[in-house]
Amino acid sequence: VVRACALALRDVPACNARWDAGAGAAVPNAGVDVSVAVATDGGLITPSVAGADGKDRPAIAADVRDLAGRARDNKLKPEEFMGGSFTISNLGMFGIDDFTAIINPPEGAILAVGAAVPRLVPMNGGFFPRTIMSLTLSSDHRAIDGMLAARFLGRVKYLLEHPERLT
Repeated sequence: VVRACALALRDVPACNARWDAGAGAAVPNAGVDVSVAVATDGGLITPSVAGADGKDRPAIAADVRDLAGRARDNKLKPEEFMGGSFTISNLGMFGIDDFTAIINPPEGAILAVGAAVPRLVPMNGGFFPRTIMSLTLSSDHRAIDGMLAARFLGRVKYLLEHPERLT
């Protein structure tokens, strides 16, 4: 999911932005850094996988494991969890089918990832088993309007449905 979001942010660069209240404007993020929500004893923290669009899935997975571990040990550097524009929150790993995540200001958007569950899906006049995962995007419309958000989410959906594009 991190790789799909990174590529979608690269493909829809206007969604890679945060809201600057002082300037009263959306500010583009210099790189494609994808934050991942991590629960710690002190609360939620969102460390970022820097340059995620230039990393393959194994490198991203290693970064997420490292960042999450150091977040739980309170050993992150400020630049590893500040200044991001986009976060992924995954409650699917806890069996939550779908939910709405709250944006972490000044970020422009957050993606809520629900559980991947087996379902029967109508196709070609019949029903076929498929694994379905709910994705819900919350965006700050001052930075990312609904049309851009829809374009971004459509790109994420396409990439997840075509995993060969994630290499």
